[in-house]
Amino acid sequence: HCLAVELDKWVLNQTFKYMKEEGIKDHYCINLSGLSLADESMTQFVKSTLDTHNIDPKQITLEITETYAITHLKTATTFINELTRLGCNFALDDFGSGLSSFSYLQKLPVSKLKIDGVFIKDIANSPRNQTFVKTMVALAQSMEMETVAEFVETEEESKILVELGIDYCQGYYFHKPEPWH
Repeated sequence: HCLAVELDKWVLNQTFKYMKEEGIKDHYCINLSGLSLADESMTQFVKSTLDTHNIDPKQITLEITETYAITHLKTATTFINELTRLGCNFALDDFGSGLSSFSYLQKLPVSKLKIDGVFIKDIANSPRNQTFVKTMVALAQSMEMETVAEFVETEEESKILVELGIDYCQGYYFHKPEPWH
């Protein structure tokens, strides 16, 4: 097994274990390496680990990068379909920074688009970035997907993004990273 896959499995297990021990009913978003999507054991691992810790799959969103999803469309689609049937959600991470061709979005059953931080940084002073974000929000809404803005660092950026129709924001403005429990 590849180290990235083992790390992803460790993070999933530790997160689900923590959620069970603390009785957490919040929603968690977990990034996965592209290599994990290609690993044949990962689907079963996610299913069995959710069962072991008695976690509702609807509490989990798994994030995969746009670049990996496009370049490994068949593998990504199979993985996403299997875990979506179980109840997990999927987000397409770094949207807009990769090989953005909208045709693949019709094939990938994701429920959220995470707009890459390159479009969020300096959004208050960049009409061009505002236009990009507004267009991505319109695209996501037309496909019944939610949107997440990454790298939000100020109240002003947050307000602009809400005005542009973003569903969720994340970044230092809300909470800085902290050590694992």
